[in-house]
Amino acid sequence: MNIIDIITKKKNKGVLSYNEIKYAVDGFLSLEVKDYQMSSLLMAIAINSMSDEEIFNLTKIMLDSGDKIDLSSIDGIKVDKHSTGGVGDKTTLVVAPLVASCGVPIAKMSGRGLGFTGGTIDKLESIKNFKTSITNEEFIKQVNNIGIAIVSQSGNLVPADKKIYALRDVTGTTESIPLIASSIMSKKIASGADKIVLDVKVGRGAFMKNIEDARKLSEIMIKIGKNFGKEVVALITNMDYPLGNTIGNALEVKEAIDTLNGKGEERFTRFCLIISAYMISIGKQIPIEDALDMATEKLNNKEGLNKFNELVKAQGGDINNIEMSNNKLELKSKKSGYITDINPVKLAKFANLLGAGRSKKEDIINHKVGIILNKKVNDEVKIDDTLLYVFCDNDIDIDELYDAFTISENNIDEVRIIYDIIR
Repeated sequence: MNIIDIITKKKNKGVLSYNEIKYAVDGFLSLEVKDYQMSSLLMAIAINSMSDEEIFNLTKIMLDSGDKIDLSSIDGIKVDKHSTGGVGDKTTLVVAPLVASCGVPIAKMSGRGLGFTGGTIDKLESIKNFKTSITNEEFIKQVNNIGIAIVSQSGNLVPADKKIYALRDVTGTTESIPLIASSIMSKKIASGADKIVLDVKVGRGAFMKNIEDARKLSEIMIKIGKNFGKEVVALITNMDYPLGNTIGNALEVKEAIDTLNGKGEERFTRFCLIISAYMISIGKQIPIEDALDMATEKLNNKEGLNKFNELVKAQGGDINNIEMSNNKLELKSKKSGYITDINPVKLAKFANLLGAGRSKKEDIINHKVGIILNKKVNDEVKIDDTLLYVFCDNDIDIDELYDAFTISENNIDEVRIIYDIIR
């Protein structure tokens, strides 16, 4: 067996065996298979796709390449949640404490973000002294004590995926559905949860640009879950617009706290309640309607907010110490009408230029910068109304952000949040 034959077989639309995939992945980890050879194989997969069996095998091989987290000593059904990533996506910060307050244990390992803004761990590190790295023993003890812990991923969790993902990122193969599915599910299964809710985003601000591809990705991830004995529910959600009102790490933490305090933007609050309901439903094995009522009650009576405060305290954070940049700039409307579009990518790229995200994994994030939207789609605006605020360290020209807004004479149909739910 050799890597050239394996590449050629996949290039010619052949189906790779378990041993052939393992040879390629193990060889890449041991440096016997070179970057340019793995790049060729990834491109052949991106062009010719993979069978379900190939995807199951790739997931297992990546899963077996490193550590697996054993959560069996935590009482109850452990439910994890994963988002494929979007602009202003601070959903976990609201959903995790809400779900935990309903008695479903949340033992969550999250990543740092590459791209426009930080991941969940980057956001939590906006809170002074919040510890995102604790021992496995502390992690399990904390979940048993308070029902929730959110930590950074273990250094040796699915190392094959980390190395392959880094190569996909620079070879134009990030949008391959088999590679996305095996990457996400190998990490989720290694993290030890019993059941998983997936937030598969589609639209301008997401990997998936159309609902058909998002549905394909959802269906194969559900199949992978079933193959490994995990119940998976996928929600296909709208990422054509920013999620909530904020883009930037500390700002998103503050918005999450406001949401848990009953002061969140309406669409974002409703979205968080629906995601929470599906996690509660499969975790407590109750009807979705009952789970939604339970999540709504925990939001209204502030138990979700109390659980977030408990999480921050348990991991050493100071909830009253979330720093923002002092420099606050305003973008005012130049015309009157209705906002019929807000482009999430233009806003996110600007936030990234401010330092809110990272382009390379070694980049240092500026937690204090970001954008607050003062208007949302279908809002009426007049000349000189504030469209958004920019928090930054230095005076900069923000006029290019006008291009993110479309203002028209009439409003548009209500924006859908969730397109489909696949079980």
